[in-house]
Amino acid sequence: MRTVSAIATPLRRLRPATARQPSRRHFSSSKDLQATWGFIGLGRMGFAMARNLRAKLPAEDTLFVQDVNTAASKQFLEENPQGVRVADNVREVAEKAETVITCLPEPQHVRGVYKQMLEPATLLSEGVNNQRLFIDCSTIDPMTSASVAESASSTKQGVFIDAPMSGGVVGAQAGTLTFMIGAAPEAVGPATSVLSMMGKRVLHLGGQGAGLKGKLANNYLLALNNIATAEAMSMGIQWGLEPKALAGMINISTGKCWPSEINNPVPGVIEGSPASRGYEGGFGVALANKDLKLAIKSAKDSNVKLALADEAQALYDKVEQAENCKGRDFSVVYRYLGGKE
Repeated sequence: MRTVSAIATPLRRLRPATARQPSRRHFSSSKDLQATWGFIGLGRMGFAMARNLRAKLPAEDTLFVQDVNTAASKQFLEENPQGVRVADNVREVAEKAETVITCLPEPQHVRGVYKQMLEPATLLSEGVNNQRLFIDCSTIDPMTSASVAESASSTKQGVFIDAPMSGGVVGAQAGTLTFMIGAAPEAVGPATSVLSMMGKRVLHLGGQGAGLKGKLANNYLLALNNIATAEAMSMGIQWGLEPKALAGMINISTGKCWPSEINNPVPGVIEGSPASRGYEGGFGVALANKDLKLAIKSAKDSNVKLALADEAQALYDKVEQAENCKGRDFSVVYRYLGGKE
């Protein structure tokens, strides 16, 4: 591991790069070209993202990984033995890695992990002598994210950005995710360099927290569109319309949306869609409900008036608990509403 004589932030050390240029060094001032990275959270999304990151990094770089599920860390090491080390805890990741990526389920997990990484505020004296670049890819509420960002910046231990993603497990595996980031302008290039190794697009929406706000606004709309599409398709089919003809008309008309065109909730309308596979795979109803609740809470915290929020949340709560719907793609709302299958 290299050492430097002065503290340099990741914003000065990292140069914008793309996934197409894996040989370009992100640590341009280094005499020893080896770099250290960290990834915390090896769930279904994180595991695939960390694998793609490791594949794009130069061979001499080291990736420290950690997950509360030790079996996941062990499996990752077995599948990616070169240039990977399993850290004993998240503090070790923060001490040894200059760029740390987190991908965690809930706000309380993000708070807990960053508290362990940032306290005591001695990373620069007890670990790598450079401020860290913290990239959180979790989908959480903006308030929690802002609190963590403040903890990192106030202690001068690192720069924190929010970078929730879209694309699901399939996108994570294929490396085609879209990241929505909230970061100061000077952090956009370094963040894009890292995220481009795990995804296809990086969209800068504004300062810290903007990525999450954009993601939650989008997923709120998605959740409502999904309900409306299920209702409209059920309506037309029960009136005697042929499902594919109805969907085809909607998708060249003003009702067109992602749930109608790409993820139509009626089995057989879109070949290979979750609905055509018994609602297996896709965007799980529990995750859709989680994002919806985060969006609603964040909107209410900001005194934003929402007309359809409470009804939508009540419906998703019921769908998530229904025996014939739980654990399935969120388009299963159609089934819950009694749609003809």
